[in-house]
Amino acid sequence: MSKISLDNKRVWVTGHSGMVGSALCRQLRANYDVELLTVSHQELDLTDLAATEKWFEINKPEIVIHCAAKVGGIEANKTQPVEFLSENLAIGLNVIHCAAKYGVEKLVNLGSSCFYPKVSAQPINEASLLTGALEPTNEAYALAKITLTKLCGYYRTQYNKDFITIVPTNLYGEGDNFDANHGHVISALITKFVKAKQENRAQVELWGTGQPLREFIYVDDAAEGILMLTEQYSATEHINLSGGETVSIKELAFLIQEQVGYQGEIVFDSSKPDGMMKKSLDNTIVSKLNWKVKISLKQGIELAVKSFTTNKINISMD
Repeated sequence: MSKISLDNKRVWVTGHSGMVGSALCRQLRANYDVELLTVSHQELDLTDLAATEKWFEINKPEIVIHCAAKVGGIEANKTQPVEFLSENLAIGLNVIHCAAKYGVEKLVNLGSSCFYPKVSAQPINEASLLTGALEPTNEAYALAKITLTKLCGYYRTQYNKDFITIVPTNLYGEGDNFDANHGHVISALITKFVKAKQENRAQVELWGTGQPLREFIYVDDAAEGILMLTEQYSATEHINLSGGETVSIKELAFLIQEQVGYQGEIVFDSSKPDGMMKKSLDNTIVSKLNWKVKISLKQGIELAVKSFTTNKINISMD
């Protein structure tokens, strides 16, 4: 299938109010001539197939970038596996089914780096999918993402649909869920340190040993990459969107502590799970398309902290 152009197309970003969705909307408004379609969860429940079909029929999107999902950190995944599996499956199945039924020109499904095996050669390449057991702490979410990724591939091979899956590495930045207990690692750490500073707490306790290594990309960089791949990538195989900086959780914590200006002590609770000990994604394929990260981790953390403090997000740590 050939490359496409987003210009002059009706583009629907599902989950437009989330971190990735809102970044995509910013990029689309600034850099493309598109008719941008959005709809809130209150207006459309994507787990409702009949309602989703009706929305497709009325609004007739030509390009769908599917970001909507139930997401969270280790604790949320561990305590709500039923919801993480069933809700993400329902949302994804309905969107993909309707995209096929209503003749969408291209569908972009977002996968997740957590759907690779717990034990994988690093950096993890695309061929590693389904070659080993999953990390137990996010298994339910990973299973949903794997199923939707395979479904997109099946639609391509069986019905010749231009459906692709992009797998971003760990993302952070403006629009993230700044929740100390249920957010992703960077947003959760920012919340903890800001609140600890505001409340003059003597220490901040973090889960695990601090030793796991993670790769991070600022969400606006990722959005730019997703839109580039929407236009240029067309294949049955999913593709990693990676090439960010890899640091330990401990190093990350110190970076955020410094940026926030928190003067207390950091304590790691090794009785809590670490998750995968190392996770970074191979960027061989995407780098051939001349895409690379522009925002450094230090710059990105500064932007994320500014986003948190500017919006005066008030979330309890307890």
